[in-house]
Amino acid sequence: MNPVNVGLLGLGTVGSGTVNVLARNAQEITRRAGRGIVVTHAAARNLDAPRNCSTEGIKLTTVPMDVVNDPDVDVVVELIGGYDLSRELVMQAINNGKHVVTANKALIALHGNEIFKAAQDKGVMVAFEAAVAGGIPIIKAIREGLAGNRIEWLAGIINGTGNFILTEMRDKGRDFADVLAEAQKLGYAEADPTFDVEGIDAAHKLTILASIAFGIPLQFESTYTEGISHITREDVDYAGQLGYRIKHLGLSRRTAEGIELRVHPTLIPQRRLIANVDGVMNAILVKGDAVGPTLYYGAGAGADPTASAVVADLVDVVRAMTADPENRVPHLAFQPDALSDTPILPMEQVETAYYLRLQANDKPGVLADITRILGEAGISIEAILQKEAALDEISVPIILLTHRIREKQMNAAIAQIEALDSIHGEVVRIRLETLDAD
Repeated sequence: MNPVNVGLLGLGTVGSGTVNVLARNAQEITRRAGRGIVVTHAAARNLDAPRNCSTEGIKLTTVPMDVVNDPDVDVVVELIGGYDLSRELVMQAINNGKHVVTANKALIALHGNEIFKAAQDKGVMVAFEAAVAGGIPIIKAIREGLAGNRIEWLAGIINGTGNFILTEMRDKGRDFADVLAEAQKLGYAEADPTFDVEGIDAAHKLTILASIAFGIPLQFESTYTEGISHITREDVDYAGQLGYRIKHLGLSRRTAEGIELRVHPTLIPQRRLIANVDGVMNAILVKGDAVGPTLYYGAGAGADPTASAVVADLVDVVRAMTADPENRVPHLAFQPDALSDTPILPMEQVETAYYLRLQANDKPGVLADITRILGEAGISIEAILQKEAALDEISVPIILLTHRIREKQMNAAIAQIEALDSIHGEVVRIRLETLDAD
């Protein structure tokens, strides 16, 4: 049988890794796919740039649309990232009747509904395992491995840069800005780190995971997103004293009122396995009604780990090229006409526990005022940690852990606490999740 010809859009880190994995494991891949998979065409911004892979036998161009429109290309692999150009290229590939593999989480999160509809109409596949958590096969696990379950919730550390920063702050007592600068130097963070540290990258990925888990359309615009730039080393230390670790978590949960879809710093009990995922590693915890909690751990980025997912998608595409298009695994796990219109809950309706840090005057009655406000709002306290004032300070930090309460009630209570004359500055609020199996 003739090999399947692949056209790569992008020969950077992941593109070069894909070429290398396909070449290194060619025999094994052919045995799995039933046919050979060969990169015959590739587009790159600079043809003279040094490569981490061999381009021998590959037709190179600086015009990606030439690859998309080449009749000899069977599958287009989009690895250039971004929104507009990648969307144009993918839609044209689908229009040309070509299957598509992409590692572009932003593209899928923002334009996936449109792309999947076009692919369905044309009878082609769009595979995107590499778009979420690098080499961890989390999409396949939820979409296929857990297909017999009603997914109840999922929670993930799905951005390695943020996890590296929080790990360094905890282990070495360093400040956020200091660790971020090192992450940029090491290549973990971009020169503009906004997508990583403000949660946008994680929100793209969570949008995709939630759609597959709950059978809802992709709704990135409805994802609550909060970054970690306001987390201090003191917060990390106080959390540790109370038995918790702070992680930048993406969390989606099915409730009677709708679907929670949120990315924010979160306190997690130290005893949880996911709380011990450190450095640039990723992990996703998924709770199904039949299987219970399952944890998926691995490298969330890098040339070979991400290429592993790209090549796995290519194998799936090749296996399915002779299958009846109507009987392929649906892009978002559920049949396109069976996606649910379950609402995404606004953040004010979400219920969670909280870590609160306040800077308060060191005098009698202050704590009583705070607990009175919380009590009137129906908020019960689980733990209090109060530090002594330094010799030259008139205020002290007070740390509170609360039981679960709706965000709307907590917002109102925080506003009242901040209005007290005895409180200095804003109340620091970090949400808390126990991630129990229940």
